[in-house]
This record gives sequence, C-alpha cells and structure tokens, in this order.
Amino acid sequence: MIAKQSAYLVRKSLDSVRADAANTGLRRTLGPVQLVLIGIGCIIGAGVYVMTGTAAANYAGPAVVLSFAIAGMACALTGLCYAELSSVLPVSGASYTYAYTALGEVFAWALGWMLMLEFGLAGSALAVGFSGYLQSLLGDFGVHLPAAIATPFIRGTVTPGGMDFTFGPSLNLVALASLVVVCLILIRGVAHSAAVNTLLVIIKMSVLIGFVAVGLSHVDTHNWTPFIPANEGGFRYGVPGVIRAASILFFAYLGFESVATAASEARTPQLDIPVGILGALIVSTLIYAAVALVMTGLIPFRELNVPDPIAVAVSAIGIPVVALIIKVGALTGLGSVLLVNSYGQSRICFAMACDGLLPRGFAAIHPRFATPVFGTIAVTGISGIAAALLPITLLADLVSIGTAFVFIVVAISVMWLRSSHPDLNRPFRVPLGGIWVKGFWIGVIPALALLFCLLMMGPVLLDIFGKAIDGEWIPMAILVGYILVGIAIYLGFGRHHSRARAALAAA
Repeated sequence: MIAKQSAYLVRKSLDSVRADAANTGLRRTLGPVQLVLIGIGCIIGAGVYVMTGTAAANYAGPAVVLSFAIAGMACALTGLCYAELSSVLPVSGASYTYAYTALGEVFAWALGWMLMLEFGLAGSALAVGFSGYLQSLLGDFGVHLPAAIATPFIRGTVTPGGMDFTFGPSLNLVALASLVVVCLILIRGVAHSAAVNTLLVIIKMSVLIGFVAVGLSHVDTHNWTPFIPANEGGFRYGVPGVIRAASILFFAYLGFESVATAASEARTPQLDIPVGILGALIVSTLIYAAVALVMTGLIPFRELNVPDPIAVAVSAIGIPVVALIIKVGALTGLGSVLLVNSYGQSRICFAMACDGLLPRGFAAIHPRFATPVFGTIAVTGISGIAAALLPITLLADLVSIGTAFVFIVVAISVMWLRSSHPDLNRPFRVPLGGIWVKGFWIGVIPALALLFCLLMMGPVLLDIFGKAIDGEWIPMAILVGYILVGIAIYLGFGRHHSRARAALAAA
C-alpha cells in the first residue's frame, strides 16, 4: 500500500515520458517554419484586434504600448523556460507534463486543469472577438444580425471601481458557430490544420503590416498626449492602469504554449520547438507594438472601447476600402488563433487522458484522420458555451489568471529539474545561469519569469476580489466553481485511474 502523500506527489519518470512521446500515434509532420507560424497564428489575434482597444480606452491610454512591453517581457522570460523544458521533454502535454515530471501528480493536475481554463476561455474570447468583427463587416453591407443571436447573455461594463455586469435575453450564437467550424477543421488532421493556419497567418500579417504602413502617415501625435493619462481612481489610467492593461493583454501571448503542445507532432522537437517558441514571440511582439502605436495615434484613445478598434481607427484615414480590408484581415487573424488555440487545448486534454487523469475516450485517435476526435469536440463545445454566455472583458481576465498560474509552475519546474537532474542533457538552456542555495538551483531567468507573472496576476485578482466584496460575484463564482469542479474530478476519477499511481503501487 502506497503512502497517501507519495501517491499524490508521484512523478512521471523521464524514461516513461520519452517512451510516451515515441508512441503517441500522432504523426510527426511539423517543421520549424510551421511551428513559428503556429505560434504567430495563436499569438496575433484578439490581443491586437480587440483587446488593444479595450486596454487603451479603459486603463492605459497611449501607454498601452508599455503594457504590451511588460506583458511581452513576462512571456519572453517564460518562453525561455518553455524552450528548455521542451528540448528535454518533447511531448504534447507541454507544461502539464513538465509539472508531472518535476513536481508530481497533484501539481500536474492543477496545472493541466488551469491550462484547460486558459485555452478554453481564450477560445471563447477569440470567438467573441470574431463575432464582433463579423457583425461590423456585415453591417458595412447593410446586414444587421439580431442582438438575440449576436450578444452574450452576460454583459460587462468597465467602471473606475472595476466591472459591472448585466443580464440580457440573448446568446452569442455567432461566436459559438465559429468554434464549431474550427472543430471540424481540427478533426480533419494536423496537416490540414497547419496548411489552413499558414494561409490565415500570411493574410493577417499582410493586413496588419498594411495597416501600419498606411496609418503611419496619418498619425496625429497630439493623440499620444498625455502618453500616460492621469489616474482617475483604481486601475483607471496612470501607472496602475498600465499594469492592469498588461494583465489583460497577457493572455494574447499564448502562442508559444501551443507550440510546446505540438512537440509530439514536430519532426525534430529538441531543435524545432525552441525555434518555434522564440521566433513566434519576437515577431508577434514587434507587430503588437507597431499596431498599438498607430492605432492610438489615429484617434483619441477613449474612442477605442469598441469590438473592432482597428477598423474604427483606420476609418479616420478616410479610405473606406481600407477599413473593409482590415475587417476581413481581422476575421482571418482571429480565425487562425481560434484554430491553433483549440488545437493546443485538445492536445492537453489528450495528454491528461493518456495518463489516466481523464477518461480514456479523450485520448481515442480517429482511425482515418489520426486526431483525438472526442477530445476536440468536447473542449470546443465547452468553449462555445462560454462564448455564447460571457463578455470578452470577463473572459480575458479569467484567461490571464490561468495563464499566469501555468507560467509560474513552468518557471518552478525548470529550477526543480535543474536541481534534481543537473546532468540531464539539455539541447537548449535558459541563459544567464543561476545560483545554488542549499541544494536548489535558482536561475535568473526562471526567477524573473516568476516575479513578472505574479505582477500580471495581481491586478486581476484584486479586481475580482474587490468586485466580489462589492456584490459583483460572477467572476469569483466562475473561478471558484471551476477550481472546485477540478478538485472533484481529480478526487472522483483521476486519482483512481492514474497510470503513474498504478506503476508506483506495482513497484
């Protein structure tokens, strides 16, 4: 009989992880260029097309550029941690598997469950953004969708004290439909999905570069003054607003997590995954900064609190056809992010099912398409329900919490593995080294990543707790309810079917 503590902290061995990586049944079809494009496809989406306007109008003003820099720095530091871990453990579970190997099962379950929140609600937020741009585009042609099928059930309004919520007799069925289409594409297989993603990435990159090129000559520098608006209370403008905006934009950098989840389908993961992670992050951050500068330079930042801020900004140029092209580009951009985000979520689900922590059906591979069909349908279905019910501002906050938690565990996992397996072959190592403190390695990069992620999580949690105290209980209820459901699933199913526990009991 195994001890209770050792059972909850049982770890997957490095040998078993590598054996699983070699026998997933998934096809190794992805090279470094495709992985960079997958990362860009996931990173450049709602963050630039939708949330930039919300962050600038409600929190940071023109200093939203600084918010992008802060969020990008946190993600760059964490991306280096991902690169090291993925070069050692090239598996589809990514950070979930890293935690399982370094910290133990209960930490792996907590991280995997938060990853499901991160990817699931990110998919919902992206679908809501897609719905907004589609409605705007259709409106240009005189087609106006009824609010009952194009507006979420819960609506959020940002105030100096946080966010107020109201209910309406509506469901965002347009957002739900976009996730259904993405699900069908993913079921066809990763090779088809990667091809579609490549096309969408090329289109949206061209549109964004065109927006910057055309808009730059029409920028009114007076719109950048004051660069950091005076604080109006709480997190509304000022330095607190810049930090709060960074916490909102944090979720827009999820792309390198999706790259890491593709390790089981990369041709040479030890080399390709680090290139994909860092390459996608660098390209995307540069584009974010350029678009944010031009957007806030074209119109006053307070006018950007709309579902389609880039289209509104480019309308100031006075060339209607350009605004039309931008909206089409936004739809393709959001579509590519939806595709890659749902791909990453289904692969996390696949990895957890392979370990016995979720029902085996989530790991079932389709005999023709070689994809986890049931898991893909399940996760996109849940994301679709959230997209139909919740506003994008609430979704972004919840995703940021999940993202920060996952990144913190990844940073700790790097230090833990360095401490417990210092001689392990690491094709990629985080730079700047570290120090040994009582037998534990503390790296400069992982430690900084941990601190930056705490900085990103703090403002969101303060807002959620503050609103709960004031009677706005919806964000807190969703977060606490999700955590409790995760605990119930693990205690009721996962711990009884865990492969690692079974191996430990048999040893």
